[in-house]
Amino acid sequence: MRNKLNQLGKQKKPFLFIIDFDVKKYSITPLNQLNNNIFYSIDGFSNVPPNTYLKKVNPFLKNKAINFARYRTAFEQVIQEMIEGNTYLLNLTFPTEIEIKTSLLNIFFSSQAPFKLYYKDQFITFSPERFIKIENNLIQTYPMKGTIDAKIPNAQEKILADEKEKAEHTMVVDLLRNDLSMVAKQVSVNKFRYIDKIKAGEKNLLQVSSKITGVLENNWHDRIGDILLPLLPAGSISGAPKIKTLEIINQVENYKRGFFSGVFGYFDGNKLDSAIMIRFIEKQQGKFIYKSGGGITIDSNPKLEYEEMLDKVYLPI
Repeated sequence: MRNKLNQLGKQKKPFLFIIDFDVKKYSITPLNQLNNNIFYSIDGFSNVPPNTYLKKVNPFLKNKAINFARYRTAFEQVIQEMIEGNTYLLNLTFPTEIEIKTSLLNIFFSSQAPFKLYYKDQFITFSPERFIKIENNLIQTYPMKGTIDAKIPNAQEKILADEKEKAEHTMVVDLLRNDLSMVAKQVSVNKFRYIDKIKAGEKNLLQVSSKITGVLENNWHDRIGDILLPLLPAGSISGAPKIKTLEIINQVENYKRGFFSGVFGYFDGNKLDSAIMIRFIEKQQGKFIYKSGGGITIDSNPKLEYEEMLDKVYLPI
């Protein structure tokens, strides 16, 4: 994987990359070799045909989530690991079986999101979260942590004043700043805890984000693999310290994330842009599985975290 990323970068050959959460499965395809079983739209850069016909999609979906007792058991295991000092931030996720009366492809075409991917009728993602962007020798990342329903009175003031949310966001920013420092120089936090608005089905959510940047050398494209792979899995959907937290995730979640919470993106010969594969639906043996979750800290409330996980099960239609 690393060699192929580096090789295509050195050739300045445009390509699409898709990498799973465990950084084991991947797809790296030159853009001129893509066919109609992979579609992407990455902040306006897209291979979606113009005037694509859309069937009407009902944004309502029925779901069968894990029960709260199962979630609380995993949550309490995470808290115990935190008490023992093994992790201080962990992104806890679970699958939810959903019923939808349309295809993955039609959801992809109909959904509104800055970062979208349809992959071979196996899964789709309509993500609000950028991973890294590299342009003019500047590498940028935009961690998102902290979500609130926009309908709540004074929602913006409440989410920014919430001490638990602030602590979680600060931890992620610190983790990603350290990650960028492995591959770039002059790493700094340019914007800290600003608000993004996200359409979540029938709801509007406010999401807290930050912007971190670093400087790369002029020939950064010669080592795209060397830059990308040390940053994976992304800190915002794993936790800190990363290696130990990943071990805990494997123990408590007890399912395979697969491509969910991995990354996808493109290199066009000059710049690179990518996103984290959250807001994710996968087809498994004829069933549709929606995978979602959220960050846990020592101050987290299990009921609120469970509700946030379910709030993230939606179609952005």
